[in-house]
Amino acid sequence: MDLTEKTLSSETVYDGKVVRLTKDGVLLPDGSESFREVIRHPGGVCVVALTDGGDVILVKQFRYPHGKVLLEIPAGKLEYGEEPLECGRRELLEETGYTAGKFWYLGNMLPTPAYCGEVIHMYLAQDLTAGEQKLDESEFLDVERLPFGEVTDMILRGEISDGKTQLAVLKAKAFLGL
Repeated sequence: MDLTEKTLSSETVYDGKVVRLTKDGVLLPDGSESFREVIRHPGGVCVVALTDGGDVILVKQFRYPHGKVLLEIPAGKLEYGEEPLECGRRELLEETGYTAGKFWYLGNMLPTPAYCGEVIHMYLAQDLTAGEQKLDESEFLDVERLPFGEVTDMILRGEISDGKTQLAVLKAKAFLGL
C-alpha cells in the first residue's frame, strides 16, 4: 500500500525567526482529505566534543519551554543553505570556545517527525583545542566537562533528558566501540 500523503494546499499560520507554522490540506492514501499542522524549521547540528582525556564538553542552559536548565551537547540551528559540518564547527566554537581537528558524521535524527520538519545532524569531534566562547547576544550558558562514561550513565539513569544529546552520545559510544 502506498502510504504517501499528497499536499493539496498550504497556509502559513505563523512565520517567526526560528520556525514557520503551516496548516496543510492533504489527500490521504484512502482518497479522503484531512489537514496537517507542520512546524517548518531549517534544521540543526549537535556535536559530541570529546577531549583526549575522555571528557565530553557539555553546556548547561535554561530551556524556556520546559522551565528548567538542561545539560546538553553543543548544538545550534542551521542557517538556510549552510552545510551541517560548518554549522557544527561554528556552534562548537560559539558555545564552548573549542575547535576540533577531527569530525565524524554520526547521522541525523528527526526529533519530532509527526509535526515538525526539523532534521538534526550529529557529529563526533576530537583533537580539541580550547579557546574563548563567542556566545550570541541573547545566549547564556555554562560549559561543563564530564567523563564520557559518566555522561552515558547519566543518560541511562534519565538525568540527561535532551533527545539529541542522548542519541548522539550513545551513537558516539558505538562508533568508538566503547
